[in-house]
Amino acid sequence: MPTPDATDPALLNIDGAIATITLNRPAAFNAIDLSIAKKLEQFGAEVEGNDNIRVLVIEGAGRAFCAGGDLQTIGAAVEANDVDSVVGELLKHYHAFIATLRRMPKLVLASVHGSAAGAGLSLAFVADLCIAAEDARFTPAYAKIGVSPDGGGTVGLAASVGPRRALQIFLAEDGFSAAQAYDWGLVAKVVPAIELKAATREFALRLAQNAPAGLAATKALIHRAPTTPIQAQLDAERDAIIDCMNTDEFRIAVKKFTSKSK
Repeated sequence: MPTPDATDPALLNIDGAIATITLNRPAAFNAIDLSIAKKLEQFGAEVEGNDNIRVLVIEGAGRAFCAGGDLQTIGAAVEANDVDSVVGELLKHYHAFIATLRRMPKLVLASVHGSAAGAGLSLAFVADLCIAAEDARFTPAYAKIGVSPDGGGTVGLAASVGPRRALQIFLAEDGFSAAQAYDWGLVAKVVPAIELKAATREFALRLAQNAPAGLAATKALIHRAPTTPIQAQLDAERDAIIDCMNTDEFRIAVKKFTSKSK
């Protein structure tokens, strides 16, 4: 993999079973423009195709996780009466990245500090899990500018809290804290800001201890459950657990367990 340029709009680091994507437009609070969207689409494909990776961490450089869509870009498109083309192109690449996050057989962990607004909030909660600093602030932002959510906002958040709470968050909340997000089940852990990096690493390492087959099947089953008829879901559970039991990891684990019980 080529050495990343520190000025790139996003960075990818792979360390064993853990990959980290860093949103790297700190001067713009990591707002999503076309350059970062294209880079994220590229990195998502790289991570998905790497069988050694089990966990993907997404973090933001600088003082914020992600301030949402780049309003400079969007504002210019509005002035030029070119919203369809500009925003369509931006979301083509960015939504390809989001679809990859949900589809890939790796667990995605958002590590949030500072502001997660608009598409940044959507990204935090379309990830499979989220860890947040105590200073993290989640701001829906969409309603304030008269638009509906994007970036998977209606996917991850609604699946986590249900339609009523999702409507409340998007239409009646100016913002909420990491503690509130934890109470609503949107955040798995809240830690002091100074500890976020280490706590994210520890959490990612714990998640990466899961066998790849079991991790991938669990993620896939849970994400498909809300829209799958019960019999089809049970059939999928049957097929998945049998597949997992045909792996070396299972054979070793069950042998270890049965030898202890004798």
